[in-house]
Amino acid sequence: AMPVGRARRLCPQAVFLPPRHRLYGEVSREVMAVFRAITPEVEPLSLDEAFLDVSGARRRLGPPAAIAELIRRQVREQQSITCSVGVAPVKFAAKIASARCKPNGLLVVPSGGLLDFLHPLPVNALWGVGDRAEEVLTRLGLRTIGDIAQVPEATLQRELGAAGAHLHALSWGRDERAVTPHREEKSVGAEETFPVDVDDPDVIKKELLRLSG
Repeated sequence: AMPVGRARRLCPQAVFLPPRHRLYGEVSREVMAVFRAITPEVEPLSLDEAFLDVSGARRRLGPPAAIAELIRRQVREQQSITCSVGVAPVKFAAKIASARCKPNGLLVVPSGGLLDFLHPLPVNALWGVGDRAEEVLTRLGLRTIGDIAQVPEATLQRELGAAGAHLHALSWGRDERAVTPHREEKSVGAEETFPVDVDDPDVIKKELLRLSG
């Protein structure tokens, strides 16, 4: 993920395809409809990613792995696109699993194998470990999630504040966050990237007016 301008500088021979945002939005709505036909407990994360709590659908549709395959099949048949699914007993582990089975994969992490899955992974696989946190963890000699689990929580809190306690809990597979289908909107945004730099105030004012509308 980087600005297209930087990508062009790094790889000037690349072929760039124009984005089709309206189409992406339409497909996203259809895919989310597939999810909601499985369970009402759907928490969208972005245009192409969501958490699902399928515990209430198991009696009707079978175990989570079978539900995941059903979702993948329906998305493929209805939208002709692939869908990677991570299945796990806690949200953050499901997200990690989905990232590690791309593209077009399915990875199931059973409850009894959660720590076996997590502990060998690098620290930056944890949700919330950005560049700064990774730098601190590396300075402490912590390179895997298992390394984090062996460090006293107080040490992590001293180095990372409240985030340290959170990371310690995640390293032991503890994540109390539930799938939240309905959230209060905190903000709404619109943006436009010009193909070339613009410094004409009139053009910028017109664009601001259009975007604010």
